[in-house]
Amino acid sequence: MGKMFKKYLGRCWYTFALWVCRMFLVVFFRMHIRGQKNVPRKGAFLLICNHQSYLDPVFCGAPLRRQMAYVGRDTLFRSMIFKTIIASVGTIPIRRDKADLTAIKKMFARLSDGMGLCLFPEATRTCDGKIAPLKAGFSFIVRKAKVPIVPVVVDGAFECWPRHQKFFTPGYHISVKYGRCIPPEEVKSMSDDELAEYITSILRKMHNECRINRRKQPYDYELSEPAVRPRLQGVKN
Repeated sequence: MGKMFKKYLGRCWYTFALWVCRMFLVVFFRMHIRGQKNVPRKGAFLLICNHQSYLDPVFCGAPLRRQMAYVGRDTLFRSMIFKTIIASVGTIPIRRDKADLTAIKKMFARLSDGMGLCLFPEATRTCDGKIAPLKAGFSFIVRKAKVPIVPVVVDGAFECWPRHQKFFTPGYHISVKYGRCIPPEEVKSMSDDELAEYITSILRKMHNECRINRRKQPYDYELSEPAVRPRLQGVKN
């Protein structure tokens, strides 16, 4: 009974934090959100997002009615105050220099509870606004979890809070787009590198669609676009 009550309190706190985050977005940004219907209404799923700024978890998580868990590098937990805040909404610390089995177990525990899990497979914030090739390491989570994958892109966050800037600039237009839900059966036969290339190409295509929709110059990914192997070319994006 104690465990159930703790989960109930966790959901209540997350709902309150979600409301606060939404008010924060309304006050400081102009939001354009598309594709929420692609996110499963129930059951576990993986949210695979590009990484533009420290605010990305808020941008991609706040528009959803689902309770989410997030993964962040362990250095973000050095400040006791910040650690308390992000841990209270389900953020899991992970060490990037080695396989973190403790973090992985926590990820699967959240998925077992039927929650969504948000990952940023670029592993670090973008230096130029573009989506870098995803690290193949996230493929292990995808295979083991066997849950739907929802690709999501954030655009505008890099302009409002680039890596070299200490604080965000309010007033920017932020675009968030949730892509087609990818069932686990669709990617089970892909290798780790193929899966990383496939999701990278989907995110880049969605990213440029967001930019074109906002009458912004799309990024030229031609020279850096990973070569999708022939047997993946028939898979729809």
